[in-house]
Amino acid sequence: MNKKILVRDLGPKDYKETWEYQEVLFKEILDIKIKNRRENAGIETPNHFLFVEHPHVYTLGKSGDMSNLLLTEDQLREKKATFYKINRGGDITYHGPGQIVGYPILDLDNFFTDIHKYLRFLEEMVIHTLAEYGISATRSEGETGVWLDVGTPFARKICAMGVRASRWVTMHGFALNVNADLGYFDHIIPCGIKGKAVTSLNVELGLEKVDEEEVKQKLLKHFKTLFEAEFE
Repeated sequence: MNKKILVRDLGPKDYKETWEYQEVLFKEILDIKIKNRRENAGIETPNHFLFVEHPHVYTLGKSGDMSNLLLTEDQLREKKATFYKINRGGDITYHGPGQIVGYPILDLDNFFTDIHKYLRFLEEMVIHTLAEYGISATRSEGETGVWLDVGTPFARKICAMGVRASRWVTMHGFALNVNADLGYFDHIIPCGIKGKAVTSLNVELGLEKVDEEEVKQKLLKHFKTLFEAEFE
């Protein structure tokens, strides 16, 4: 089992370009697994963790409903936003500047073969990170992601998640609002859940801007502990 993970920060990068790059890494791992199975090759599978910041973009998961996008094509152009139907789970979400997006592309055979546990660990990583800022975050039953004030009229989502997995290889991941422009969420029904608000870390802390590099380091620290991983 290879618990080493190559971490890379891609910086600002187009969504489609990043999606295609994820697909390349995903396929490389799958190809090794198939070769190992067919030829008993015993080749170690690599693991990756990508950080990225996307320009304004809306993405709809394979089980999503197009009616949850509240903009026409013309309005998308006016907002300088793009839209993609993609192959992850979940419904519609927004990515944009001020949001930390993380794509772990892992062979879960190197860690544990349990997608439910994988998603819970991603949520736990974010919950522990927010706790370092004095923010009490939690899960909302039946709604993947990380929330604040669950069970109250003020419930709001701070981190969305959606993954794809094949033969225990993962792609896509999480999007944590740190300094996000929340106005862009007004043009969708986030994750297909009506009547629930969205928030960002800087809003919760009453700050104009939170240090995103610091947040990334905290996320990695908790990820490393939860997954008992090594970083390269």
